[in-house]
Amino acid sequence: MITRLTPELLAPAGSLDAVRAAVANGADAVYLGAARYNARDEGAQLTLEEVEEACRVAHARQRRIYLAFNILLKPSELGDALVFLGEAIDRGVDAAIVQDLGLVRLIQRVYPAFEIHGSTQMTVHDVSGARVMQRLGVERVVLARENTLDDIRAIRAAVPQLGLETFVHGALCISFSGQCFMSGMISERSANRGSCAQSCRKDYVLTDVTSSTELDRGYLISAKDLAALDHLQAITEAGVGCLKVEGRKKRPEYVATVTSGYRGFLDRIARGEQVTPTEAEAQPLVQIYSRGFTGGMYGGRVGRDYITRSQPDNRGTPIGRVVSRQRDEIVVEVTAPVVPGDGLGFEAPEGRGGPTEGFTVDAVRTVGTHPALRLAIRPRSGQAHGVAAGWRVSRTSDAGLLERARASYAALPATVRARKTRLDVRLFGSAGGAMRGVFEADGETVAVFTEAQLAPASKRALDATVLREQLGRLGDTPFALAALDLSGLDAGLFLPVSALNHLRQQAVEELLRRRDWARAARLAERRIVVDEAVASPSRTPAAASPARFELSAQVFDAAQARAAADAGATEVCYDPFLRHPAPPRARVQQLAAELLGRGVAFRLRTPTIVRPSERPQVQKWLDLGLPILTGHIGLLMELAAAGRDVVGDYALNCFNEHTAGELFALGARRLVPSIELTAEEMAQVAAPHGTSAFDVFVYGRPEGMTIEHCVLSAAFERKATTCRDLCVQKHTNVELTDPAGYVFPVATDSACRNRLLHSRPVDGSEYLPTLWKAGFRSFRLVFNVVNDPVAEVTGAFRTALEALHAGGRPDLQAVRGILGGAFTRGHFARAV
Repeated sequence: MITRLTPELLAPAGSLDAVRAAVANGADAVYLGAARYNARDEGAQLTLEEVEEACRVAHARQRRIYLAFNILLKPSELGDALVFLGEAIDRGVDAAIVQDLGLVRLIQRVYPAFEIHGSTQMTVHDVSGARVMQRLGVERVVLARENTLDDIRAIRAAVPQLGLETFVHGALCISFSGQCFMSGMISERSANRGSCAQSCRKDYVLTDVTSSTELDRGYLISAKDLAALDHLQAITEAGVGCLKVEGRKKRPEYVATVTSGYRGFLDRIARGEQVTPTEAEAQPLVQIYSRGFTGGMYGGRVGRDYITRSQPDNRGTPIGRVVSRQRDEIVVEVTAPVVPGDGLGFEAPEGRGGPTEGFTVDAVRTVGTHPALRLAIRPRSGQAHGVAAGWRVSRTSDAGLLERARASYAALPATVRARKTRLDVRLFGSAGGAMRGVFEADGETVAVFTEAQLAPASKRALDATVLREQLGRLGDTPFALAALDLSGLDAGLFLPVSALNHLRQQAVEELLRRRDWARAARLAERRIVVDEAVASPSRTPAAASPARFELSAQVFDAAQARAAADAGATEVCYDPFLRHPAPPRARVQQLAAELLGRGVAFRLRTPTIVRPSERPQVQKWLDLGLPILTGHIGLLMELAAAGRDVVGDYALNCFNEHTAGELFALGARRLVPSIELTAEEMAQVAAPHGTSAFDVFVYGRPEGMTIEHCVLSAAFERKATTCRDLCVQKHTNVELTDPAGYVFPVATDSACRNRLLHSRPVDGSEYLPTLWKAGFRSFRLVFNVVNDPVAEVTGAFRTALEALHAGGRPDLQAVRGILGGAFTRGHFARAV
């Protein structure tokens, strides 16, 4: 029989019961979040005491525990975060999953032997990004969910020493992880800070701006759940070292069912079987929780079937339709039995839409069996009033499946006794004197004496059996009696049991006191090391301050570029990839020469996402030799190493001074701080490096989501990348409108990827005096929508900066006058 190495199976846990469920059902490792600093801010966190218990449960069975430590950290949070991580390490976690670049380096300095995994929030999706991870020294990286099998093979071949991890099951973010700013802009709940507001799970209307024609409606950016069942064989053969299940907020029964299913599939692969799970084998995964399944993008883009469309929640298993309502019962025709305790969901007929309804079944009776099983179901009081004949029925919860799932981990102890510390004892004494005991544990030695005097024994003398029995009564203390040395104790002596107990108690109290002192000393020493590390970010020579100021205007066509230059921009940053198709390179070269001839600098903006198959086309633009603005960390390192002038864009998520230091070390000339920072926080990030090394995003619509899925091709049931007529000819300007009426422009870029732009431009003009006072002199304007007021806004910012340079007071209402009320202050004074 052929035996193959299989990847590690990594299961989620949001509770101790979920840890038990994962371990009992075959997970090789479990990832979880503790009370702070992880990307699930509510309902899926363990206390540190529970983390310790989870580690004991897992380690008793040779499984591992990984701590999700995967949010961006502000300068003020770094010290406490590192101390908190130390507490988790003390409790036994085996590795941390980290998003923040600066935090990676800090962990390596403070806890040099500790294992670090790069989070999928790092947006690593190609060879150059993987090389950055290897340079950083992380042991493995969680690849973007959008990567195809060919992408993974290319990364594996180029960076064979780097461990690769990929998701195979669970909820999917529609945006590339780490590149969703929409939640924070709308609600102050940053997806990069563990507070995602689930903006993608709303219903939207897709509209052609030019004609006002409605093109599509529904849950258009709500992805189905991932179930990579058909790709498991190929994923394991591609060199992936870990398969990850999403679901830290799911119930333990979900963890048990999904882990058990994938364990079985992987074990069959290990035996050399060709595994393509059947519908029956996949059914428990569908039933336990599913928004509808997609195989993901391992085989390429999926198109319309990637999205839930009709509703964003658990769909369960379709089993029939509603026939009628009879008083307090709903009569249904179903293809499978229903029992009390099952959960049922009801959807209105196709085309009608509206919210789903559901309930837990209270009672069932059979109405008929031919030609189909017909049941009368009684819901619990006051539920499902809107359900009528014709509605579709799904079983959203299977009572039997839940019971089997609970039974699978019921035998696994909820707690595991902590391993006790060895306690060695030496006893000394002779008749007429006190007994002296020397107790040694954890490198500490204490000596204690009895108050009672040793006396010749009239009956039973002290011996090893009596002494071990009395001194070994250590109960709930962290000690266990090991060696007992009586060579210093004369034979034939007697001492009351109470005196022996008191001797033991004295020793234990003193050892515990010393243990507490030692722990306090270790923590104090750790805090000193942490504070020293946080206070000393890596620094690079500060960029030269501009003589006056720099005002860069980011545009996507030549007319905008000339308008910005005419209005006073000192630099034009051209994004040729924003809208499909990219313009001719020769034309952009001519534009660059024209503007340079006028004394206006010219810079090229790259896509944030460049999958391996797209690199050849992007390379042709890179070969023009122009200065670069990029949010792609791999391109930043690669181009800077070749001596290019590279500015790091906001998509790099520069959230603290240590991340800035790492990005400068990779070669960035300047950086755009995260758009999710306040003005004060930006100043804190810049302070150690000099504000001249930073450009502030002061105007424009951030790319709220970067989406591999194309809403326009899906609306027409076309295959993305082969429907150029839609975005280039028929519907060149489209937008999504949410239930509150906010409108989000959609740019289909040169790789047929959607960039969902914010509903309103950020206007930071009122914060210019604050930023100027902090020392910032370089500012960025972004124009990425058709008919953006490029000249007017650029001119207003130029005038304001001239006034500040001259020591005057700028007109802070000028930009507002241009925009009317259609703007947002962004995060300049609104922290996430």
